[in-house]
Amino acid sequence: MPRGRPAFFILVIAVGLYFTFKYSQPQHVNPPLAARTPTSALKESSAQEAPEVPTTQHKDQFTRRIVAVGDLHGDLPNALKVLQMSGVISESGNWTGNVDFFVQTGDIIDRGDDTLQLYELMERLRVEAKAAGGTVLSNLGNHEFMNAIGDWRYVYQSEIKTFGSVADRQKMLTTGWVGRAWRQNYTLATRLPLHTSLGDPNTDYDPATSSLDLSHAAIAFMHGGLSPTYEDMTPFPSRINKIGHSLLARLQDQTQPPPHPPSPYPGLPHDTPPEERELYGTNGPLWYRGLALDEEADVCAVIDEILNKIGCRRVILGHTPDFEHVNSRCGGKVIIIDTGISHAYGGALSALSITYTLTPSGGQSEDAPWIEKEIVKAIYASHNDTLAINERTVYTRFRD
Repeated sequence: MPRGRPAFFILVIAVGLYFTFKYSQPQHVNPPLAARTPTSALKESSAQEAPEVPTTQHKDQFTRRIVAVGDLHGDLPNALKVLQMSGVISESGNWTGNVDFFVQTGDIIDRGDDTLQLYELMERLRVEAKAAGGTVLSNLGNHEFMNAIGDWRYVYQSEIKTFGSVADRQKMLTTGWVGRAWRQNYTLATRLPLHTSLGDPNTDYDPATSSLDLSHAAIAFMHGGLSPTYEDMTPFPSRINKIGHSLLARLQDQTQPPPHPPSPYPGLPHDTPPEERELYGTNGPLWYRGLALDEEADVCAVIDEILNKIGCRRVILGHTPDFEHVNSRCGGKVIIIDTGISHAYGGALSALSITYTLTPSGGQSEDAPWIEKEIVKAIYASHNDTLAINERTVYTRFRD
């Protein structure tokens, strides 16, 4: 072999190795974006080996489903039918986990015999929902307060027997587990923010946030309604709830008067302060019917001012029944869900469903917009009716 050939072959091999390493792409060297190491695994890599990753948080769709039910008035079988057809409970009567929030707007008591069973159901579902990551929210109605006062005009003798006696019933509604549940687990008004970043249920609306895109992304629930002239509307809902719980405690802690009838109507205790009397009056949130009964044009003329004060986009009410359908007014800003579910009325079995979504639009940047959508439906035994669909683009930064 000529003397120069070994050097030549060595040169050829070196050049081949150079181009092989330069243009080959091993699997774990600078992988394409889709194959790069997840952010959670970066801590296991050295600073030199760590691949480049996006700096913004991944944005996923957020969904929240709410179901609300109106007056039940002592009818357990119809209540179970409504809760099952709306997806709150299964055929076995247990929490399904298919909804995030279940709201009941008061008047569980009176006009039927199933008072104790209905309150037992609500407290059981409250526990089951919490264990599954859901929440049961309960409002007190005017009939709960009527019974606390001693106004038993709509109490059946057959219902009293389920407690044992008049004295047993009075005790149960004051110091018994039903009375304690009213104090601990029930409010007069509910403000339900639609996104977790906006606070827990019953977080007060802060007017300082009014310029934010999602400042009014909340729904108000109560039994009767909000009069535009009611003076204790804000802070919402804590002001109403503070006054209401003060009145409830006053009624429960007093010596219980003999019920009316047959005894005379006892009325509110003589030491009841003006704000508690106003709350229980016809202009207060337990009894007010104006949002349901006034001419719709008149309601629409005042509802925006009310909603702006309480930081909500719609208000859901019971109390004023329409025995045929859920009543939506002013484009879904006011919805009355009392359809006479109890056999005492023979009305329609119904529930309200609200599905709220925030869907990322335009990429994963923190400044990218979201599509906010809210679908409101009335659920009946035979069909559903869409009451409102609201959709808009929002620009906001938050984390789930």
